[in-house]
Amino acid sequence: MTAREDILGRIRTALGPDRRVPAEISRDYRLTDDRSPDDLLDVLTDRLEDYKATVVRCGPADVAPTMARALRTALGEHAPADVVVAPGVPAAWRPDGAVEDDGRPAVDLAAYAAAVAGVSVAIAETGTLVLDGSALSGRRALSLLPDCLVCVVEAHQVVSGVPEGLARLDPTAPLTMISGPSATSDIELQRVEGVHGPRTLVVVLVA
Repeated sequence: MTAREDILGRIRTALGPDRRVPAEISRDYRLTDDRSPDDLLDVLTDRLEDYKATVVRCGPADVAPTMARALRTALGEHAPADVVVAPGVPAAWRPDGAVEDDGRPAVDLAAYAAAVAGVSVAIAETGTLVLDGSALSGRRALSLLPDCLVCVVEAHQVVSGVPEGLARLDPTAPLTMISGPSATSDIELQRVEGVHGPRTLVVVLVA
């Protein structure tokens, strides 16, 4: 017996044989959208920029130079060797001199100025990027420890809403959902960025 089964068993015993059958939950979510792919890209861009992320657009053949320019703007004096990429990021996307994450101790990732990863899904309505722990997205620590995160989003990965996005994901995967740079306003309602993750989020939107 697992701990989960033990806890649920105790709850059933405490409720007794006369417990009510829970009402069936409606699952009639909106799973499609009649907006065009271009409209969804515009909505995603608007949401991300509202969350203080930087969005740059390019064609499939221009990912590497576009990313290099975005990194120069975000990192200033840092060298490409200060950039670590997820192991599944295609060679055509990688900045020259970037280092591949080879499973080194997670704490070592904090020494890099930026990380580059691909996403599994991007949700336009909420401005959310979903990383699923695959080789393309990299392990969770990669998206949390460097001060700048660069995510590459391809047009076919963009969906309208959360139900549609979740339907594309493996529910057992270690999902990380990102909506803008890490920030909090818990202390005296003053926004502070970089508290629980990257201070800077750059999104390269490929269409």
